[in-house]
Amino acid sequence: MESNKQDVTAPLIFSIVIAAIGSFQFGYNTGVINAPETIIKDFINYTMEEKLENPPSKEFLTSLWSLSVAIFSIGGMIGSFSVGLFVNRFGRRNSMLIVNLLAIAGGCLMGFCKLAESVEMLILGRLVIGLFCGLCTGFVPMYIGEIAPTALRGAFGTLNQLGIVIGILVAQIFGLKVILGTEDLWPVLLGFTILPAILQSAALPFCPESPRFLLINKKEEDRAKKILQRLWGTQDVTQDIQEMKDESARMAQEKQVTLLELFRVRSYQQPIMISIMLQLSQQLSGINAVFYYSTGIFKEAGVKEPIYATIGAGVVNTVFTVVSLFLVERAGRRTLHMLGLGGMAVCSILMTVSLLLKNDYKWMSFVCIVAILVFVAFFEIGPGPIPWFIVAELFSQGPRPAAVAVAGCSNWTSNFLVGLLFPSAIFYLGAYVFIIFTGFLVIFLVFTFFKVPETRGRTFEEITRAFEGQAQGADRAEKGQIVEMNSIEPVKETDTNV
Repeated sequence: MESNKQDVTAPLIFSIVIAAIGSFQFGYNTGVINAPETIIKDFINYTMEEKLENPPSKEFLTSLWSLSVAIFSIGGMIGSFSVGLFVNRFGRRNSMLIVNLLAIAGGCLMGFCKLAESVEMLILGRLVIGLFCGLCTGFVPMYIGEIAPTALRGAFGTLNQLGIVIGILVAQIFGLKVILGTEDLWPVLLGFTILPAILQSAALPFCPESPRFLLINKKEEDRAKKILQRLWGTQDVTQDIQEMKDESARMAQEKQVTLLELFRVRSYQQPIMISIMLQLSQQLSGINAVFYYSTGIFKEAGVKEPIYATIGAGVVNTVFTVVSLFLVERAGRRTLHMLGLGGMAVCSILMTVSLLLKNDYKWMSFVCIVAILVFVAFFEIGPGPIPWFIVAELFSQGPRPAAVAVAGCSNWTSNFLVGLLFPSAIFYLGAYVFIIFTGFLVIFLVFTFFKVPETRGRTFEEITRAFEGQAQGADRAEKGQIVEMNSIEPVKETDTNV
């Protein structure tokens, strides 16, 4: 493409920030349940004693608490798998607007469960909010990827992850006993999710619909062109419109892509395999194990106030997501992902060694804390942000919703399994549990090196063409050869001004 001057415009920033509220919601509702754990367990105990004739057993109460936590991920699996049902029918922006009803409903159920003395309302609220967050993990990266200029797609895509980590950090801070983590205010902590939903609902009507959706799905070329010109701050969008028209023409010759066809059609097989593996690399890296049980790990390491150390890890999380935002368009997706995986593998070995030796050497507790913080930093350099937005880059408009649904569902499923199995693993293996994650990290690092292409600076059309070209030449090429993306000329770097 010709080099053209593009401004990072106020409408573009506004639209992306408002969309990223959905990511904030996902992060907030992931982290909010951890701080008031003891208080909520007491609420479940008291409520069930009032309802049942005989006092509930400890096992029954533990099961109810585990269900309250795990059902969020189950809702997320269902929601993420339903992304295509919304975005193809209502569009990207309108889908985000509609599902805020779920956030408000879920927030109300959780916020009023104590007043109603109903454990059922708490569990149902967590399920509904999980459905909402599962849908958001598909809507937000897709919308941002489709409205961002090609040269800035990765940087803006990272804002999705930034929204998530800010949400987690806010949940950790609000969950402190001096703020909302008290016996009286914990329902407000859970119900707070209503406010971002209302804010996003009020602002989304002022954000444009995805121009790709309007042109390719709705055939509204004039409207799509005007939106692109306003978002990108340039009148010269002819080549981008032409790329969308070419993609639209190709889509018209194909039938709608189903979930099964993603695995049957040769040109989709490699990108869907890459999408799933990258999502697994995020969840099986051990990051959720570190965050879910960070308070206990810091306590094991000898920290007197572990909750503040956990918040410190959240701050590191946020800072290095911002670092990734500036690096992703310079270093590239593939390089940052490998750097992150390699760094995390080294840190997980250090965590294992330091936890095993901390009783013999006091300074090993310090090594453990540093290893955790550096582990988190490497996660946010690559495996945190990249899997979310690279899925949208690997597919054209037709298969994109189905691919995002499959990738999102694999992310939520692996998240659920880690949360379910990690307590048993740490019970049997102790500090050695992180060696399992080291093994996964090495496997994903090797996979990324051999299979994942670089998408920086390439248009959706160029990336799709590369996969189709490889599929057509699969019989002639060596089995397992990576996509030769570098044989395609990327778009020239554009001058971008804020």
